[in-house]
Amino acid sequence: MMRRKFALLLVAAAIIGNITFTACGNKVNTNTTEKKVESSDKKETNDINNISTEELKKRINEENVVIVDTRDEASYIGWTLAGEERGGHIKGAVDFPTSWLDKIEDKDMQKTLDDKGIIKSKEIIIYDVNGKEKSRLADKLLGLGYTNVTIYTEGIKAWSQDKELPMDKLARYEKLVHPQWVNALVNGEKPETFENDKYVVVEVSWGDGKDYKEAHIPGAVHLDTGLIEEEPWWNIVSDEKIETVLTSIGVDKDTTVVLYGADSTAAARVASVMMYAGVEDVRLMNGGFGAWTEAGLKTENGNIEPKSVESFGAKVPVHPEYIINTKEAKEILADENGELVSVRSWAEYIGETSGYSYIEPKGRISGAVWGHAGSDPYHMEHFRNVDNTMRNFHEIEAFWKDWGITSDKKVSYFCGTGWRASETFFYAYLMGWDDVSVYDGGWYEWSGDESNPIETGAPEKK
Repeated sequence: MMRRKFALLLVAAAIIGNITFTACGNKVNTNTTEKKVESSDKKETNDINNISTEELKKRINEENVVIVDTRDEASYIGWTLAGEERGGHIKGAVDFPTSWLDKIEDKDMQKTLDDKGIIKSKEIIIYDVNGKEKSRLADKLLGLGYTNVTIYTEGIKAWSQDKELPMDKLARYEKLVHPQWVNALVNGEKPETFENDKYVVVEVSWGDGKDYKEAHIPGAVHLDTGLIEEEPWWNIVSDEKIETVLTSIGVDKDTTVVLYGADSTAAARVASVMMYAGVEDVRLMNGGFGAWTEAGLKTENGNIEPKSVESFGAKVPVHPEYIINTKEAKEILADENGELVSVRSWAEYIGETSGYSYIEPKGRISGAVWGHAGSDPYHMEHFRNVDNTMRNFHEIEAFWKDWGITSDKKVSYFCGTGWRASETFFYAYLMGWDDVSVYDGGWYEWSGDESNPIETGAPEKK
């Protein structure tokens, strides 16, 4: 590593003169703050260190080093978008795409960095593909007072060329597609990992698809979640009805299905049902419809009538293990190697609120562990990045592990009525977990039977 000569620092200090920098959160005069932000923004990346592949290889496991991948989430999880020899990220690297700098408010920036482990007491080593985008994050860190920032200038292209160098990726990354992949698909191309000759793109929401009709991915059909759920508990409809719904939108067991929506939980709910039915290639678009529009990709309006197929091609369900009932949920509670996981807000979990206007009882299923979720029934902050993409799977695995939720167990997720549980089920599936399911009835059905045991208050972690 090479540092600027001390003499250059003296020159910089002389130029800066009497300007001083204030730590985040201090109350200062507005005009002064603006000047300080301007000064910090002008710091240049050539004030920091560089590191080579050979040296990074030696330092990759040092505790005082944090490696940061500044590429987009699709690249981080495994897609090869820039000519990399291998997909994924340098083993142990955290994700912080450069695009997040435009999405995170200044008041939240330091906390976001700290939550990622990008803290000032450690050396921060930044990389991208080959050195073009990482400078923005380096500039930001310098402006925030970081003093030990290093750039891996050769980037992931160089690292991925050596198969002996460790990399990691999401086990089933191909099931979490990105907008450019979908765009290639609908334009008649054969994007990476697509080996089928038929596909259907489906926008999912509750209701008649008002927003869908105003703008949707070209060629996408709409599916109302009301067709796959029913009262009184909003559990999935009968197997016969599921088959009818799927064939009516052109889906059989061999169709590649790409699901998306303004709300990814709705799309994930349908994903779980399709997987239960037996569709072999179900994919979710990371970031939902917002990611598509932000990428500036073409949309169309109006309604597209789906082309039905005659037969699903198998008896539904092919995978009954993916969606379980109350009896099976109780069996998991009694299983020493099982975990029934509550994907509800902490306030719901400890019984401060039911979370829903139509659910009166408060509390949790006795014996259920907390799997995280978000601030309320309609948000999933614990599982989402600032751009609504799936959170770093290493981080999800870590906070699940804190509650005894691990891949070697039989794990079933539940929430109020199934949407949030479906999203986390799909994430676990993406992570390569095989013995996972959605407890369909969730808190709504469980609490509707007074004989079922419930708990309130904060429990101890396992």
